[in-house]
Amino acid sequence: MASSQHDVIDFSALERELRASVASERKRQRENEAKLRAVSQRTTYQEFRDLVLASHLTPLQRTRKDESPRKQPWNPLVAPATKNT
Repeated sequence: MASSQHDVIDFSALERELRASVASERKRQRENEAKLRAVSQRTTYQEFRDLVLASHLTPLQRTRKDESPRKQPWNPLVAPATKNT
């Protein structure tokens, strides 16, 4: 049997295509679930649209929020307080 270039399977391209298909299917399912939730809540069109567009976001867990260091001061216009001794 003669081997030709047409018989060679590009596994890396096949894997990329599979990953893209799986990601696309997950996105479709996630957005569909958001649509069903929005319809059951009887939202306006703008709320419906916002819920579907934000379907990829996950809620921030309290433990993650508390452990992260604060990078933004509460009032950026006021200089940090200095301790007078």
